[in-house]
This record gives sequence, C-alpha cells and structure tokens, in this order.
Amino acid sequence: MASENLKKFLSEIQMLKRMCHEGVRYAGVPDPDTLGEHIAIASQIAYVLAKMEGANAEHAACLCLFHENGEIRTGDTTWIHSRYMDGKPAEKKAEKEHYQNLPGQIPEEIMKLVDEKNERKTPEGIIARDADKIELAVQAKIYVEQGYNGCKDWIKNIENLLTTESAKKLYYEIRDEPDMTNLWWRGLKKNPDK
Repeated sequence: MASENLKKFLSEIQMLKRMCHEGVRYAGVPDPDTLGEHIAIASQIAYVLAKMEGANAEHAACLCLFHENGEIRTGDTTWIHSRYMDGKPAEKKAEKEHYQNLPGQIPEEIMKLVDEKNERKTPEGIIARDADKIELAVQAKIYVEQGYNGCKDWIKNIENLLTTESAKKLYYEIRDEPDMTNLWWRGLKKNPDK
C-alpha cells in the first residue's frame, strides 16, 4: 500500500507542470507560466540568495521546492480571489492531505518546511519568500516586455515585499533592466575559443 500512495503522490505532483499562475491572466497573459516552472526557478534563486546572505543555501532552496503543492488541489488563488475568501485554511488542509501519501515521517518534515517558508521567522524562510517574489518579478518583467503592460503592477508591488538586502538590490536591477528577456545571451560570441 505504501508504494500505491507514493505513486499517487508522484501522479499528483505532475499537475504542477499543467497548472498555471492565474493572476497574470487579468493582465491579458493568455499562456502563463506553470507552478512547476515557478518552483524550479524560485528554488534556484533561493539557493543563490542564501549564498549571498550567508545562510544555508540548500535549506532555502528546499523551502521553495514544496511551497506551491497545496495549490494542486485548491488552484492558484489570486489577490482578487483573496479579497472575497481566505484560501489559506483550504490550502493548508490540501497540503496535509497531499503529503499523507508519503511514507514515514516525510509528511511532517515537509509540512515543517512549508510552515517555515510561510512564517518567515528564519533566515532561510525569509530568503525563500524573497526568492519566490524575485522569480515573480522577473517573470512579470518579461511579460511587460512582451506587451502585457498590466504586469507592471506585479513588478511595482513586489518592491515592498522583499526583506533581504540582496533581494532588494537584485529587484532594482531587474526592474531597471531594459531587456530582461534577451539579457542572458547578449554579448555571447559565436565561438568563444576564437
């Protein structure tokens, strides 16, 4: 039976690749990024920010790995949804049920990680939250560059949500970058050995 439950967990987390961030649809984005894409990138950002802040990078990245799993069952609630209902209790219940498919003490261990990120009482919890927001800022900046100007509000609102100095500095550089979409390949040589 344990392997049956583990298979259910593995089947369920595949939904992270199919479920999208819904809020940007209000800004006209027809094909938003998925929760799985967001998690993967936010986890990498958390690792780097933690290194910059002198914190435990592996732990900060791990906090980001599980932070969206409850939304597999509840959906991605936007700030507009939150205006009319508090989805946090439902998401917490969904997370607990979701992780119960895992063996041994793993469900309790993961819930501690989720709580640590949400509570933001440890350096790694604060960094994980900052990484989550930095990833959203980069994605929103790219959406703006693609013509979805409604996403400017996402970028602006993130400014006041960041805590660490590293994240704040990075945020301003992202906000002021004229071409975040293509920045990474600018200046690459066709053949670096020549």
